[in-house]
Amino acid sequence: MYCYLFDVPYVAGYDLTSMALLERKRMLARTTRFTDPLRWTPYENGRGTRYHRRSCEAGWEGTLAEGATAAYLHDRSRNWLKFTCVATQELVIGGFTEPTGSRPALGALLVGYHERGRLVYAGKVGTGFDQHSLRGLRERLDRLERRDGPFAEEPEANEVRWVEPRLVVSVAFTEWTEDGKLRHPSYQGLREDKDPADVVREVG
Repeated sequence: MYCYLFDVPYVAGYDLTSMALLERKRMLARTTRFTDPLRWTPYENGRGTRYHRRSCEAGWEGTLAEGATAAYLHDRSRNWLKFTCVATQELVIGGFTEPTGSRPALGALLVGYHERGRLVYAGKVGTGFDQHSLRGLRERLDRLERRDGPFAEEPEANEVRWVEPRLVVSVAFTEWTEDGKLRHPSYQGLREDKDPADVVREVG
């Protein structure tokens, strides 16, 4: 594990927050010995899109964009932006939870992929829907309901309605966790053209 340093608001009791970012980075370089696990993060000026693409290809979570002359702020601003790397994956719906609060139709989808003849649970998808997609999915899922779960190992979830694994959805997410689950998944839509039997883990 490594710690990547990219900014410093204070050094030896001195407040650097009013200084420009590049000045703070020069101070960071002069006052820090960069040996593992500490690593230096360079500033890329004018090549942000290419740098972000390279970071995603390398498997990073994302990149930060800061104004070169900006003072340090403790809150998000136009001079401090985070760009997250996003991957997509087709997955099969194996169940869903009931909605809570004012949300209509359904709460979250329980999804998975095929591996060696089994349906492997990949996590719950609870964002990315609008009211139309929520109601449309619920109508179709109600017709596919079954008593037991289709996953090889039943996930821990409350009040799950199990369904036949016949619907495929496209899901955006940031990465796979170490235990094989989706991190920050978001619903992107149904894949009517995809055979559920062909859905395997494709990313990471």
